[in-house]
Amino acid sequence: MGSETGIEWTDHTQNFWIGCQTVSPACAHCYAEALVKRWGGDFAVRRLTSNENLHKPYAWQRAAEKAGVRRRVFCSSLADFFDNQVPPEWRELAWRTIKETPNLDWQLLTKRPQNIAKMLPADWGDGYPNVWLGTTVENQEEADRRIPHLLAIPAAVHFLSCEPLLGLVDLTVIAAPKTEWDGDEDWTFNCLERGEYYQRQDDLGRWESGDGPWHPAISWVIIGTESGNDARHMPNEWADGLVTQCRASGVAVFVKQLSSGTSRPIKDMAQFPPDLRVREFPEGMVG
Repeated sequence: MGSETGIEWTDHTQNFWIGCQTVSPACAHCYAEALVKRWGGDFAVRRLTSNENLHKPYAWQRAAEKAGVRRRVFCSSLADFFDNQVPPEWRELAWRTIKETPNLDWQLLTKRPQNIAKMLPADWGDGYPNVWLGTTVENQEEADRRIPHLLAIPAAVHFLSCEPLLGLVDLTVIAAPKTEWDGDEDWTFNCLERGEYYQRQDDLGRWESGDGPWHPAISWVIIGTESGNDARHMPNEWADGLVTQCRASGVAVFVKQLSSGTSRPIKDMAQFPPDLRVREFPEGMVG
């Protein structure tokens, strides 16, 4: 629940609470749900973790501060930080811990980016410097739906987890959210490059387009296949397409694991095709 981890792109995982429910195709073979079921629990029931677990980040903070380094924490690996079924006081506890551990970079990954704006702390401003905001993108439909919500929120780092990658995804042609000025015209944007796009108008989710500020861009993309007995296959071409897009825009990319034809994914980068042997972090964000 709160520990060292085998996840290659982070140093620790921390769950202030456990529990979630299906919201999209990526959830079909959820490892967290399977794990909780093995423990004899009901994944749909959200529950706060132990006091001992809740205090672990403070020990990581002290160790990182003493060593003069930064450490990454993947928050809510067995939940969703922006789940609207979670009591607000649990999230307030998490925000307080995050704010009090400045040597930890908190990686908040969600499948519910539409909820972020209404669940931020009052002093968020342009974002806490130690918080990375990310969303899961398993296919083009979810990329179009989730990425505009993510980029509407200021953050030190915006990132995508394309895991499990379930289809071809083109991050250079994300469907822009409709506004009252668009009429019937469809338009897209490249989420890997900064440019004039939109600004968030208010917390009700209304958008303003046109001559607003330059929109932020995605600065980190994680790519990976599904694992487990019912793992869905990810052709290397899907991963290669995303790597090529990131390379063209100078965006950091991290290939976590590839399909092997069995239930066990390929995690050893030495076994990857040469063009997919890449595990980068956002510039200036390596601990």
